[in-house]
Amino acid sequence: MATSHELRFELVPGWEKLPAGMSHLDAPGVGVDSHDRVYIFGRQQSLVFVYERDGTYVTSWGEGFWTTTHGLTVGPDDMLYLTDSGGHSVEKFTTDGRHVQSFGPKGITSDTGYVKVFPDQARRSASIQHAAGPYNMPCTVAVAPDGVVYIADGYGNACVHRFAPDGAYLGGFGGPGTGPGEFNLPHGIAIDAHGRVLVADRENERVQFFSATGEYLFEWTDLQRPTQVRVGPGGDVYVSELHWKPGMQSFKTGKIREAHASRMSVFAADGTLRARWGQTASDDATLPGNFTAPHDIAVDSHGDVYIGEVTFAEFGRIGLAGPDCHTVQKFRRIEG
Repeated sequence: MATSHELRFELVPGWEKLPAGMSHLDAPGVGVDSHDRVYIFGRQQSLVFVYERDGTYVTSWGEGFWTTTHGLTVGPDDMLYLTDSGGHSVEKFTTDGRHVQSFGPKGITSDTGYVKVFPDQARRSASIQHAAGPYNMPCTVAVAPDGVVYIADGYGNACVHRFAPDGAYLGGFGGPGTGPGEFNLPHGIAIDAHGRVLVADRENERVQFFSATGEYLFEWTDLQRPTQVRVGPGGDVYVSELHWKPGMQSFKTGKIREAHASRMSVFAADGTLRARWGQTASDDATLPGNFTAPHDIAVDSHGDVYIGEVTFAEFGRIGLAGPDCHTVQKFRRIEG
């Protein structure tokens, strides 16, 4: 893919003004509604945190509902679509916290052959024998303008599910593997202006494009373990990319010999790389403006970017990041 890099993004320091006594440590989900209010899905304190565009805290809700929070998507209807990977469920809420609808079963693990006990993601993904119905640790949601809901069911499955707006199951597409239309951890998902479905196929290190009904179209491969894909104003495609550590195993390149830092990339709709930023492998990932483990993306009407990270899961629990390390960062878009 071509490179132009005519976009720049600058960190907005100290954006999130979280009240004293509140903490989420990880922020696996983040979204923005049509009024540019920002919603953060916390994990250790399993709440939806609500902020104004300037980072002023508004409210929070949802405690006690979740097993393991994961994805948050604001649909074109300004509803929140939330995935509970540990609870094997996908739920729809109003922005003020009223539960509206469930999509598919809840708390029932579909049989794919998945073996969760393996210590590394490569072997866990490789253990999946076949795709199955909803759900086995679902990741996140995309909602088409006509209300059709697409769910990336990634950790224990290798499938994208489709639901009608009323919750009727329309079937799925995918399957485990590295070929066209196959997945090794479909972790992020989006719909573009042409109605195409973009899937962040994380462990295959690509974004695959599909028709609205799941036919494979093409893929982008200038990517590193993409965790999320979002389409912003003007059709630009934003992709968060996760680090590689020496000793890890890639389906694409084999055993990893050198560290590769997490990063963010922005592409034009034709695949031209417009921006890419993040620290070098030798830098401290916990410094503001760098990334520990970018997990979700939201883009507001101004083109500013909010990035939620699973900092505690990747760094904090092994003592490499303190509780004050960034988990949500805002970057202001600058043209030219």
